Amino acid sequence: MRSNRSVLNISLLSTTIVILLAAGLHAQAQTASQPNRWEPNIQRFEERDRQTPPPTGAILFLGSSSIVGWDLERCFPDRRAINRGFGGSQIVDSLHFTDRIVLPYRPKTIVFYAGDNDIASGKSPKQVLADYKQFVEKVHEGLPKTRIIFVAIKPSISRWNLVDKIREANAKIRIVAEKDPRLIYLDIDKPMLGKDGKPRPEIFKDDGLHLNDEGYKLWSDLLRPHLTAP
Repeated sequence: MRSNRSVLNISLLSTTIVILLAAGLHAQAQTASQPNRWEPNIQRFEERDRQTPPPTGAILFLGSSSIVGWDLERCFPDRRAINRGFGGSQIVDSLHFTDRIVLPYRPKTIVFYAGDNDIASGKSPKQVLADYKQFVEKVHEGLPKTRIIFVAIKPSISRWNLVDKIREANAKIRIVAEKDPRLIYLDIDKPMLGKDGKPRPEIFKDDGLHLNDEGYKLWSDLLRPHLTAP
């Protein structure tokens, strides 16, 4: 009888641990995707726009910290480009603020990098795809001719343990992009890998997550042919 009770107690304890872990991951994902926490960033963009109105019909770079660190004047001196990256953001954050930092600029092209933080926060590839599709739908409701270039979620040293989920999300988004001429999927995965099949250390900063100048040169070279609409 005692043996049965011990087994039952262990089973209940195991179930409780699983539930708590799942709840913790869910809470982490929810906390990491609260759009209102970016309100100060968005207000700074709007204040900057009031002081120096950006051009319409330009190329809008939007997304997380990989966009923030992209020196557009140096990498694309011949292009009219607007940088509206806010580090740590997820796809749903750009979706939430589309009316304020996308539609007013009426960009002819959007270069979009997000999904990295989504996967790291616990979102599934399926959810990343759903969020991306919502973002695309929102943009095309107001700007039906705008092209959206999705820069694939990068393989990085610090998040190499997530590479399978990252590639699954990329593959899902690529399928969607191939069905719509307004959507482009920019594959940066293979070019960022070395002969050993792992991320090249020389293109990353010391944190193993963010790109250095050489990394941005690689991305810029891959992106440049797609910036001129056919």
